[in-house]
Amino acid sequence: MKKKESIHNRKIWSRRSSISPEFVDCSVLIYNGKTPVRCNITEGKVGHKFGEFASTRRRRPSKKKGK
Repeated sequence: MKKKESIHNRKIWSRRSSISPEFVDCSVLIYNGKTPVRCNITEGKVGHKFGEFASTRRRRPSKKKGK
């Protein structure tokens, strides 16, 4: 249990690192270039990269045309 507590709320700066099974059921902060983004790690995310779950682009709504 002590191992899970040390991983919980850990900041991840390397977005290219792979998610290993020891991170399952933990919440990590993944740096997106500006601020850390909280991500909960589940079984389905094991084997993927951390960067896949922290977007680096802003989402902007499309402009509506005035009639």
